[in-house]
Order: sequence, then C-alpha cells, then structure tokens
Amino acid sequence: MSITAAQVKELRERTGVAMMECKKALVEADGNIDTAIELMRKSGMAKAAKKSSRIAAEGAIVIALDANNKSAAIVEINSETDFVARDDNFRAFADKIKAAALTAKTSDIDVLLAVADGDATLEEARKQLVVKIGENINVRRANFIQSDDIIGHYSHGDRIGVVVSLQGGDAELAKDVAMHIAAMKPQVVSPEEVPSEMVEKEKEIFTAQALESGKPAEIIEKMIGGRIKKYLNEVSLTGQEFVKDPSLTVGKLLADKKATVTSFTFYEVGEGIEKKEDNFREEVMAQVQGSN
Repeated sequence: MSITAAQVKELRERTGVAMMECKKALVEADGNIDTAIELMRKSGMAKAAKKSSRIAAEGAIVIALDANNKSAAIVEINSETDFVARDDNFRAFADKIKAAALTAKTSDIDVLLAVADGDATLEEARKQLVVKIGENINVRRANFIQSDDIIGHYSHGDRIGVVVSLQGGDAELAKDVAMHIAAMKPQVVSPEEVPSEMVEKEKEIFTAQALESGKPAEIIEKMIGGRIKKYLNEVSLTGQEFVKDPSLTVGKLLADKKATVTSFTFYEVGEGIEKKEDNFREEVMAQVQGSN
C-alpha cells in the first residue's frame, strides 16, 4: 500500500525517529501506525543490544534534591561522545533519570530503569534513545542519600558532582565542603576510614624508598611513619587543607563550626572506565598501505 507523507510525519512526531526509519516501519506495518511503533520498539531493542558493548565514557553527572534538602539522588549517565552528552534528547533523558532516582529512593540501577516512563519504562526509553542518537547510552551508577541533617551538593559543569551529608553546621558550610571534595577528591571522610590494605601497600612503597637512603633503622622508621601520616591526610577529607583557606584543614573547619561529615558521594564522568584511544597515524598508514 502507499504510505503518505502525513503518516510518516505523524509517526516521526510520536517517536522522534528519522523519517526514513519511520517510512520503512510503516511499509512493514501496512500503514498501521501503532503496529509500526511496536515494530520500531522491537527493532530498537535489537539495535541497542548491538551497541551495548561499545565503550561509553563521556556523559553527565546529574543531581536531584527534594524541596526540604533532606534527600538527594546523584546519577552518572554515559554516552560515547561529549557531543551527544550535550544533546537535548540526552539531557531530557538524564532529567527523567535523576527525578526517578529521587522519587523511587533507589541506588539500584535495575530498579531505577524499571520505573515507568509513560506507557514504557526508563530502560525502554534508554534503548529508544540509543536508536535515535546512534550511540550507546548507559546509566552507570546512582546513589540515593537521605538525612535528617543537612545535605549539600556541588556540580562542576556536567563532569563532576558531589553530594555531602552534614551533621551540624549550615547549608553554606555543606556547599563549601562539597566544593572542596570536587576539587581535592578525597577517598574517605577521616584517616581512620582508609582501608588497611591501602595503608599496607603504601607502607611497602615508602619502606622500599626509605631503605635506599642508607639511613639508620630508627631514622627510617620515623621517615616511614611520617610519610604514612602524610598519605592518610592526603586521601581523607578531614586531613586535607581546606581549598578556600589552606591555613586550616577541613577537620579544623568542621570542628570550628561544630559540624561532622557523615558521608559524601563523589562522581566524575568516566571515572575508572578504560577509554579506547584512537591512533589516527596508524589508521592512515594502514589505509595507505592497503591502497598500494
């Protein structure tokens, strides 16, 4: 049967998919728009599955807070390129995801993606977005935070996001601490929270370095102790120099304000993902050699 331009236009408006894909689906569905949408959904799932193995290390960190600042959700959503991360469709999907994480009060990605999005789910919306944009889109991690005290947050563009829970103090202090965490990237709140295996690993390195100095054993022991103490302060929030005033540590700042950080979440886009590095010189040389 003949497919009209009006049918293609309507299907495009309802799905957001390219005109040629809409026409193809309508032909297969004998002009039935609802059937065409169902076919496109099934096709979308297959195409999304094919793209799922592709590395997505760009994207955005998004944060949502409730009206009373008593709960927050922080989510990392990835794309393959930074260009797509700025796309309006990607941004709209990210907004849905952060709102759903806050409403559902969940840190579980499977639970989050099962949240309803109109007649479908957020997982189905993700797959349709993959088809529409042509890149792998992945909801990588999420954390829901609830507190009876103060929740502060800070975003450095879309690349870094921090949510901090503070006991005592005020909203301004919570924001300052969140900003500090974004800049200095501590791994734990206090030195006591640094895992023993990390301390032992650093101790081994410091010991090997100190032994090369040829100094007496008692001096070496003091050197190792000093380096371990410095290391613990460097990786812990309370031991770090406050980024806005290096004359005091974050621990001293909190003590002066009679406040305590109970937890924090730091997300950076693509953190820990092994990115594929393209070697354009090798690609060009391979093409040149192949043409000979």
